[in-house]
Amino acid sequence: LPLSLASCSIGLPRHTLHQKLEAISRAGFQGIELSFPDILAHAKELRALGQLPADLVPSSSSSSSSSPGKHNNDHDHGHDDDDDDEISDSDWPVLVHTAADIRRLCTAHNLTVLVLQPFANYEGWTDPAARAAVRDRAKGWARIMTAAGTTMLQVGATDTPAHKITASRAQLAADLAELADLLQAENPAFCLAYENWCWATHAPGWKDVWDIVQLADRANIGLCLDTFQSAGGQWGDPTTASGMLEARHLPSPDQVAAAWLASLRDLVQTVPADKIFFLQISDAYHVTPPLAPHPAPDSPDEGLRPRGRWSHDHRPLPYDGGYLPIADFTRAVLETGFRGWLSVEVFDGRWEDKYGDDLAGFAHKARESTRKLVQDA
Repeated sequence: LPLSLASCSIGLPRHTLHQKLEAISRAGFQGIELSFPDILAHAKELRALGQLPADLVPSSSSSSSSSPGKHNNDHDHGHDDDDDDEISDSDWPVLVHTAADIRRLCTAHNLTVLVLQPFANYEGWTDPAARAAVRDRAKGWARIMTAAGTTMLQVGATDTPAHKITASRAQLAADLAELADLLQAENPAFCLAYENWCWATHAPGWKDVWDIVQLADRANIGLCLDTFQSAGGQWGDPTTASGMLEARHLPSPDQVAAAWLASLRDLVQTVPADKIFFLQISDAYHVTPPLAPHPAPDSPDEGLRPRGRWSHDHRPLPYDGGYLPIADFTRAVLETGFRGWLSVEVFDGRWEDKYGDDLAGFAHKARESTRKLVQDA
């Protein structure tokens, strides 16, 4: 099975994208997920080195945009947020030039850019201005995809607050179909992989996104499945002492486990292998003490749901301190007949203490833990 590692999952702010790619390649990975924050960081590096063409150098007044569709909690594994040195996230000429340079680096290291990620909060907007803004953002990301040499966009199920978006599955699907049509018009045609985020507003589970994908009814829409997002949403819970769901309808661990296994059987029986575009792999730490259901006012996590906070900093490699039943989920995905890309996407807040500057050691461990996971599945 081909292996990928997300660029946002390796290294710290002091590490360059080139250093990350070198470590990923030497560890034997064939591809990467290209994370948007890494494009911004690489653009800043190119500017600092004087390697942006003069007509593309942003003015000092350029700043990051805050369009209605922007995901303000995008995982960036700790990239610095120096507002005086920002590259605008809608400076398409700079970002396209940067993506082309990243493509050059990937080619030099024999790496495929599997997917551009994470494209968030596209579907469901009811405000016309917001809908226009996210469509414009999609067009800009499509330009980046062309420059980076990838044909797949990872789309996370929206976590926009419920009062700002529709709950209509039909409309969510129609919006996704609109995005798919925009991507289909590219040459070559692009596709999108729709992922359930376990803290999403209306589609936190794999069944939710699969239902929306079926309603959207586009050949270029498939699923991005994720061991953490499913095990962490249907089995685990960062707000309980046990680390497991403790819902009223599932009052015992045995009932949680039974519901989990039933969901996996449904996955095997209902999702065709060719509609799974890739599988992301990570585990999660058992958080002690449990996360509060609501973060303190004015905290960095304000507005981010508990599973979103869990995802942001508590997702290690398999066999590296986590506890979720991720082998179960991996087994179910493989039982569908899926034999596509496996991609490591972790967000480990203990990265500094565990790995420091040892990018090569982390990348090697990521490869070996993924291979062991497949064997155990």
